[in-house]
Amino acid sequence: MPPRRWIAHLDMDAFYASVELLRYPELQGRPVVIGGGRRHQPVLLPDGTRRFATLDGYAGRGVITTATYPARDLGVFSGMGLMKAALRAPQAVLLPVDFEQYRDYSRRFKAAVAELAPVIEDRGIDEIYIDLTDQPGAQEAVAHDPHGGVRALAIDLKNNVRRATGLSCSIGVTPNKLLSKIASEFDKPDGLTLLTLDDLAGRIWPLPVRCINGLGPKAGAKLAALGITSVGELAQQPSDLLVQQFGRSYGAWLFDAAHGIDERPVVTHSEPVSMSRETTFERDLHAQRDKPALTALFTRLATQVAEDLQRKGYVGRTIGIKLRFEDFKTVTRDMSLDLPTSDAATIRQAAGLCLKRVDLGRRIRLLGVRVGALQRAPGATAPARRLHEPDTLDTLP
Repeated sequence: MPPRRWIAHLDMDAFYASVELLRYPELQGRPVVIGGGRRHQPVLLPDGTRRFATLDGYAGRGVITTATYPARDLGVFSGMGLMKAALRAPQAVLLPVDFEQYRDYSRRFKAAVAELAPVIEDRGIDEIYIDLTDQPGAQEAVAHDPHGGVRALAIDLKNNVRRATGLSCSIGVTPNKLLSKIASEFDKPDGLTLLTLDDLAGRIWPLPVRCINGLGPKAGAKLAALGITSVGELAQQPSDLLVQQFGRSYGAWLFDAAHGIDERPVVTHSEPVSMSRETTFERDLHAQRDKPALTALFTRLATQVAEDLQRKGYVGRTIGIKLRFEDFKTVTRDMSLDLPTSDAATIRQAAGLCLKRVDLGRRIRLLGVRVGALQRAPGATAPARRLHEPDTLDTLP
C-alpha cells in the first residue's frame, strides 16, 4: 500500500510587515502599512527614538503592499489605495517598501525549511509547498494521534523558520496542494491545520467558493448567478452541468476541486517564461512635460531586465511594454526579434518601438518592460536555482 500523501503549504504571516517589525520593534501591536516611498523613511531623533510617518493626510497614488494584523482590524488590506486607507486608519504608521530586505528573509525561511524537508515548490517571496510524504516519521502515529508524525514534522518546520528569521508562519497540511492552500489560512497567524479528505464536508464545504485558489471573480460571479455560493453547493452539482456552463476543462476542474481532488505534484524547478521590471510612479507623469524623467526610467527598466536575464543565463525574443494610465486602463504592446537577446541596448530599442504604437495623450501612472519567449543563453547551464529569486520585480522610483 502506498504511503499517505502529505503536502504542506507554508505561508509567512503578514510577511513584509513582520520583517519591518523586526527592524522597528517599537511598532509591535500598532497598525502599520507597507507601501510608502523613500520619503516615508523613519527619522532618527537626537534622543535615539524614531519618528514615523502616518497615513494621516497622505496624498499620492501608492498602494498597500501588506499590513499588520492590527491595521487589518481597522479595515486596511493589501491592494488598497493608500489614500482610501488614510480615511479608514489615519493613525496607521506608513513605511516604505524594502524588497532587498524581504528577499533576504525569504531566502532565510526557505533555507530553514529545506534543512528539514528539501522537496519544495517555490510559489513566491512568502509562500512554498512542501512534499512531506517521504519524510522520516511523516507516516507515523503518535500518542493516539493517527497523523501525529506529520503534525510533529510541521511543528518542527515552524520552529525552524522562527529560529532562522524571528518570524511566524502558518502551515496547512493535507493530501494535496489545493486543500493545503486553503488550510493554511484557517488559523492565522502562527497557525497549523491538518486535514484529511474525511474533513472535507465539515471544514471545506461550508466555505465560500472563492476560497478555492484558481477560482476567480468572474467564475465566482457566474456561480453566484446559478445560486452556488459555497464549496458544498458546488460539490452537489453534476459534473456535466459544470462542463456545460464553464467548458470541458474548467468545468471538470471545478468538480474535482469541490471534492478535494488535486493530483498536482510538488514541482521543485520550473523555467521562467518571461522576466519583467515595472514601476508605479508617486505622481502621474505626462509623456511630453515629464519626458526626461520617463526616458531615464524607461532606460533603467530595460537595463534592469537585461541584467536579470544575463545573471540568470537567459535570452528572449519577445520584447514588450506595459503602461497604466491615470484612468487605470492598462495597455501592452510587444514585438518579436529575429534573434533572442539579453542586450540592454537592443531591449531598449525594441521597447521604444513598442512605445511608439501607443497613444500617449493621457498621464501615465505605471511603466514596465518585459522580455518573453525565454530560452537558455548559448553556453549557459541551468543554475542551482535559489530558493527564491522572483522573475518579476517591482522597482520603486
